[in-house]
Amino acid sequence: MTARKKASTRKKASTRKTNTKKATSKKVPAKKTAASKTISRKATSKGKAPAKTVAAKRLKSRKRRTAEDVRKQLSELGKNTVQQIQSGQQPRIQLPVRSLSNVTFDKKRSIIELGGQMQDRSLFNAGQARKFMQTFLIASACKDLLEVNKTTSIRDLYYITKHTIAKTRQNTFEDQEESDPIIEDIEVTVDALREEMNLFASNRGSMVGEMTLVDSGDTIDLRRLGSGGWSIPSIVESNVIQFKKCDAKMILLVEKDAVWRRLNEDKFWRKHKAILMHGNGMAPRGVRRLCHRMVNELKLPLYVLVDNDPWGFYIYSVVKQGSINLAYESQRMAVPEARFLGLSSFDAETYSLPSNVSIKLDDTDVKRAKQMMAYAWFDRREWQREMKRMLREGVKFELEALSAKGISFISEEYLPRKIRNREYLV
Repeated sequence: MTARKKASTRKKASTRKTNTKKATSKKVPAKKTAASKTISRKATSKGKAPAKTVAAKRLKSRKRRTAEDVRKQLSELGKNTVQQIQSGQQPRIQLPVRSLSNVTFDKKRSIIELGGQMQDRSLFNAGQARKFMQTFLIASACKDLLEVNKTTSIRDLYYITKHTIAKTRQNTFEDQEESDPIIEDIEVTVDALREEMNLFASNRGSMVGEMTLVDSGDTIDLRRLGSGGWSIPSIVESNVIQFKKCDAKMILLVEKDAVWRRLNEDKFWRKHKAILMHGNGMAPRGVRRLCHRMVNELKLPLYVLVDNDPWGFYIYSVVKQGSINLAYESQRMAVPEARFLGLSSFDAETYSLPSNVSIKLDDTDVKRAKQMMAYAWFDRREWQREMKRMLREGVKFELEALSAKGISFISEEYLPRKIRNREYLV
């Protein structure tokens, strides 16, 4: 992974300040939520989630969502606000709080979930008026997309909704960093993924392997896609992507494109009856959602192969438990059964890697590793041992370090041995 991509992964991995912290909002706390600034082992020591999590409320309705359902939800959002104005009330909407304090770890289900805390966003609050306006601009644009049955990118939506407010010098949005969080607010408020609102992100990730699928009516044989593979789209729901024929026995998700290309060139997927995927760093939503679907619909095991550093471990945890930022959709993206295949902190010794391929941990790496050791989902003896070993040795390893043992060592020896001997963590 390049330095730029690593920096991007670090930025996404860090606990970011959400819009809810900026607003002077009125919070309506749930009866049971994790109030700490980190989802610590103490907060989930009994493995109990809040009495009413957003995820728990949505499990049944999620199976029956249609484009018309989502359109109606967006329309209702606007109608309710108009009714408030007509009745002389202050226009306001309630949104779930999307901050770390409202996220819990369901130990029994092994996923991150959004709790029940809510906040108000009102028009006549000076600190909230701008975001109130932005919320309805985005919601209206999404409703229009559904009505004409068209899709667009989240980048294009930013430009569609950006304009200068009449008789002012104020823009509705200054940059896409303002519009993207608003989309996430609407997702959880109206119970709809952005993909269900006909929004997509740029394709990131590729896939080859022992499967034939249908993409928007076109049959795609993943065995015959050369060196580049099938570009995984952002929208991978069953109305777009259908699994036609699968001869695979497992799924291998690789962090890096370069390593994926080595495995593809060596035809690892053919020799081992696999589906070979990569997410080009932190796996994007389309890749994670597709992994979830294949694991649950095709009953295939998912193996994850990432760098031996805190950021690689975090990528695996997002695939397995879900992310803090998208806690409201963990039940549709997380794969609790995902298996960590490597690189392990013990692989350098086990496979006699030369010392000159290691990279010294920097201060940011050390700080991040210590933060992750406090997360409830890493509160297992095996994971504590992994990270303690990394910190004790003071070094990390990229996947490419295995090439020091031979260009095809990873595909011919390392992975086959690990899978055969069940040398993985869960």
